[in-house]
Amino acid sequence: MNIRVKNIVFILLGAAIFSFGLVHFNMQHNLGEGGFTGITLLLFFLWNLDPAITNIVLNIPVFFIGWKILGKNAFIYTMVGTLSVSLFLWVFQIYQIPIGLEHDMTLVALFAGVFIGVGLGIIFRFGGTTGGVDIIARIINKYTSWSMGRAMFAFDFLVILTSIFTFLNLAQGMYTLVAVFIGARVIDFIQEGAYAAKGAFIISNHSEEIADQIMKKMDRGVTVLNGQGSFSKEKRNVLYCVVARNEIVRMKNIINQTDPSAFVSLTTVHEVMGEGFTLDENKKPLND
Repeated sequence: MNIRVKNIVFILLGAAIFSFGLVHFNMQHNLGEGGFTGITLLLFFLWNLDPAITNIVLNIPVFFIGWKILGKNAFIYTMVGTLSVSLFLWVFQIYQIPIGLEHDMTLVALFAGVFIGVGLGIIFRFGGTTGGVDIIARIINKYTSWSMGRAMFAFDFLVILTSIFTFLNLAQGMYTLVAVFIGARVIDFIQEGAYAAKGAFIISNHSEEIADQIMKKMDRGVTVLNGQGSFSKEKRNVLYCVVARNEIVRMKNIINQTDPSAFVSLTTVHEVMGEGFTLDENKKPLND
């Protein structure tokens, strides 16, 4: 097993954010939630069962699925995530902060989605889950093209529909759907990478000069691709370079100074791994 302390620390942080949002926005303002969390809320509102306890009880069978399918590392991280969520749920129920947004349910739904999305996104990003549907969503993401946020939203909808027929009125159900949707988008955003770089495709008659200037002045690598014009059949080099967002203007200036007529296409890169971004010049992680 390769258990990293850094991952565990961030999973604990994500669990704290998730639990804070659940207690202070969902439980305080009578909103539901999806997945196993929604089931724990359903049991809480109907029979006053403590979510900190039901969260563990419901996840016991799922732990075995996680062990068999996700491997030992993911299982350990899942145990940490699930148990820490129950711990923080217990703590935040004892030491609650009155939010006072009873008359603005739009803000309640917004913050519920953001807190839960950020919390789960951090947990997922560092290899953990909070059990239940999180494990199922991770399995679906592993074997299909569905994102974890999309898979969770499908499960969440079924649980919320059940909640509407039991303890939520229609308005609360609609606000819950808004919160779940926002949470799913935030999860995907954090999973894909909060840091967005820019990828540039550059076609120019002076490609060698442009590549040389980018490497010298910006210390960024440039990849040369072989291209051919569909109409002219002329062969040209196509440069591809990934730069940070704050380096875009600098790169444009280099291109314009070298070849003002160059064709440049910019794309958003949600996550970048490798030298200059996550690794230094010695191929060692920058954040370790």
